[in-house]
Amino acid sequence: MITTSNMGDSSKDDFLQLIKRFGAFLTVKISNIFHTLDSRSVGAIAGLAVAIVFTWRVWRSPSGPQRRIPKRQGTTPSSSGVSTHSSANVETSGVISSSEDSNAQNVIDEFFQPVKPTLAQVVRQRLSEGRKVTCRLLGVILEETSPEELQQQATVRSSVLEVLLEITKFCDLYLMERVLDDESEKKVLLALENAGVFTSGGLVKDKVLFCSTEIGRTSFVRQLEPDWHIDTNPEITFQLARFIKYQLHVSPTKPERTAINVFNSTTLEQFFGNV
Repeated sequence: MITTSNMGDSSKDDFLQLIKRFGAFLTVKISNIFHTLDSRSVGAIAGLAVAIVFTWRVWRSPSGPQRRIPKRQGTTPSSSGVSTHSSANVETSGVISSSEDSNAQNVIDEFFQPVKPTLAQVVRQRLSEGRKVTCRLLGVILEETSPEELQQQATVRSSVLEVLLEITKFCDLYLMERVLDDESEKKVLLALENAGVFTSGGLVKDKVLFCSTEIGRTSFVRQLEPDWHIDTNPEITFQLARFIKYQLHVSPTKPERTAINVFNSTTLEQFFGNV
């Protein structure tokens, strides 16, 4: 007995064979038409092609609503065992698929995780590509905070060394300080030398300037005309605001008055995010 399904498949095969024969015939005709092609011929061919495509889409679409296969209510003991085994396979497959998705997501998250910039990149960005920097020594580069302490000793802050050396790679750096005597100058230069500041090639002893008054340090800065000046004295940063493009005021507390172009930070390394 021939089923409806078999009849449908046979009809579809016949239609396909008809399409193929018609396509071969059409190919021969088109090759002949191209010799005497005009606008009417092109229109006829286009219309025929549209008709064929439309007919094929109608033929492939389902002719009616699909019948749903009723679900069996009862199961035999043997089929129950098979069903349990199948369910276990499905659950295991789901767990593996979920694990693979999780691993793939982790790889994607790790790939697109923002890369932490290097200290050199941070220094360039924070200094806005400034090419000349002047910096006070006391309270910024040195542990000591007053000229009187420098008469006893000079100690370079170890935490600031990496930032200081990076600045010397990209900028023309000048260090300056007010001292009370020549011995203080020698102590400062020796401390900087022992810390390796002069071995990097970016800073030389001639760029370490000394003066006897705060006004003298202000004069140094104005004469050098740096892009950045770093200081701990809020009065000096305020006075220099008209002449210097950018300034950094280093102090645990924010000054009462400040200028728009003056940044505030507790330490030099904190300003560059190297804490």
